[in-house]
Amino acid sequence: MSALRNLVFKAIRYAGLPFLFREMYQRKQVTIVMFHDPAPEAAEAAFLYLAKKYNIIGLDDYLEARRGSRRLPEKALIITLDDGHAGNRALLPVLEKHKIPVTIFLCAGIVGTNRRYWFKHKDPAISTEALKQVSNREKLQRLAAVGFTPDREFPAPQALDAAQIHELKPYVNFQSHTVFHPCLPKCSEAEAREEIFQSKQLLELKYGLHINALAYPNGDYSDRDARLVEAAGYDCAISVDYGFNTLTTDPFRLKRLSIDDTDNPDAVCVKAAGVWTLLMNLAGKRRTSGNMEVLKQPALAIT
Repeated sequence: MSALRNLVFKAIRYAGLPFLFREMYQRKQVTIVMFHDPAPEAAEAAFLYLAKKYNIIGLDDYLEARRGSRRLPEKALIITLDDGHAGNRALLPVLEKHKIPVTIFLCAGIVGTNRRYWFKHKDPAISTEALKQVSNREKLQRLAAVGFTPDREFPAPQALDAAQIHELKPYVNFQSHTVFHPCLPKCSEAEAREEIFQSKQLLELKYGLHINALAYPNGDYSDRDARLVEAAGYDCAISVDYGFNTLTTDPFRLKRLSIDDTDNPDAVCVKAAGVWTLLMNLAGKRRTSGNMEVLKQPALAIT
């Protein structure tokens, strides 16, 4: 299947669709792309390809342009990585060498600890996808039944530690990805508020970061969550809604394309142009928006 998919990526690339998307849709807009935990070699190849085909800018450059204090180049592109995985430290030589700006969104309650991402806890009694569909309260109850709690410490970390964040700070714009990476629309209002507000506070207090952006976990958000992000003092929030951004795009519903940590250059080309996600949406394989209704439930604050 992977070999066939790679042939499909190559066919799409050399049919010229990514070129048409870059010249027709991306030229006057801002593209945001998402990675998670790419290997250094794959990240370097992807970043260099993107730097060749686009003008890579920082997230703060885009925010300054929205305020009218900066002009953006054509085909502007922002590179982001979600979660703050420990493997991101291995990207330091790549970032030092090429001076490519990236933004990493940190889970404030997991970085700097030996806690784990709930979606990486494997047990035959649970399904990660099923847990995304239930309330946050029920998700935590099901995880507790198989030995996982958000504050449990394990022998080895999965996320960046404080020293690694300090090492990366000169090259990385660190921002917020909530505290424990819940599906926000599945949270009560109290839970969502704590995840959004406390993440900003923790990251600024513990690591001396300037936090002005949040990436919605899984890309999922509701109108309520967008309002909470604004109320918490962030300047913007990033989803995985399909498309590209302008200076007038709702700052709390910025659009983003996933590149999925691939080491296939044809896939990077096709995905960064938005062609792959569009085709998957047309085929009904992916949702077209991360905006969801809030699941009605009793309040349960995470501590």
